[in-house]
Amino acid sequence: MAELVIDHDFDDLLEDNAAYAAHFEHGGFDGVAHAGVAIVTCMDSRIVPLAMLGLGYGDAKIFRNPGGRVTPQALEALVLGVHLLGVERILVVPHTRCAMASATEAELHSRVSASAGMDAGWQPFHVIDDQLAALAEDVHKVRSHPLIADRAKVGGFMYDVDTGRLTRHA
Repeated sequence: MAELVIDHDFDDLLEDNAAYAAHFEHGGFDGVAHAGVAIVTCMDSRIVPLAMLGLGYGDAKIFRNPGGRVTPQALEALVLGVHLLGVERILVVPHTRCAMASATEAELHSRVSASAGMDAGWQPFHVIDDQLAALAEDVHKVRSHPLIADRAKVGGFMYDVDTGRLTRHA
């Protein structure tokens, strides 16, 4: 059996979790996307995926990564969502002022290397030269996937982190 870790690095979060769990009412939830929605978006903390669409607990499947790109892992999640978890609509949602679209890979390597105190040149960072072109490519990837193609509607949207508005581009 794994040994318990005893330190205080996460005490504040565990206390907040205890308060959350004390009033938790979603035990036994089935895990299906009840609004039939899946969202691929960026890991940026300014994006609150459920809130930006007026959705709530259990309504959507959410996949997040730097830049909100449709990676092989995102496609895997979408296929599972469409076939097993009730997903009927898929939104691909990058955002304005994204670090992955406003820096070069060399700049990110330099910044991470400086922060880490070691060379980070070996770590890939998948920067985005043209967000709208990347969005169109990602939407096409999902729409043309043989396990998704005719089973879900797919849209590409840009989220504005300064206004909270979505604008459809694909």
